[in-house]
Amino acid sequence: MLRRHKLVLPLFFLLLILSACGDEYEGDFSYEVQDFSYTNQDGETVNKSDLDDKFWVANFIFTNCETVCPPMTSNMSKLQDQLAEAGLNDVQLVSFSVDPENDTPEALKEYGKSREASFDNWDFLTGYEFDDIKEFSINSFKSPVEPIADSDQVMHVTSFFLVSPEGNAIKRYTGTMPAEMEKIVADIEDYK
Repeated sequence: MLRRHKLVLPLFFLLLILSACGDEYEGDFSYEVQDFSYTNQDGETVNKSDLDDKFWVANFIFTNCETVCPPMTSNMSKLQDQLAEAGLNDVQLVSFSVDPENDTPEALKEYGKSREASFDNWDFLTGYEFDDIKEFSINSFKSPVEPIADSDQVMHVTSFFLVSPEGNAIKRYTGTMPAEMEKIVADIEDYK
């Protein structure tokens, strides 16, 4: 009898500790997104803490991109529509510029408007140095960002990343493929 009581107390404390952990979302990986404080298309400061406790989708773009950014941004706009149709209005979209020298808030706002973005839950971010976004992309999303020699273009990933309410990137999607937007919506619905 005494032996059974000795086991109950440690089990109780273990359950107490585990219950304090809360929800943790598992994905294909778990990369902690670093803290940031950047400027959006309206000149407002957006911090990582503004995204705490909600799902968000991140990508990397720049406004004078001649290849992958226009279709990626169009797909993010489609994703925004699909999230609204699914009633997932609390999901935030975040596009980080990899050309902060040229991508002013005004340029990003015009770029977003031209691709039918609604700024209600979509921020286009700038307000940092190139080396800062390069380091942020590598550390937070394990994704390289490099200028292309003798060009005004920047090499960056074409992925969309799903970030959990704990602030961890947990899934990657091909941002140039429209069908991937449906997968993002379905994955968020499964998590909720």
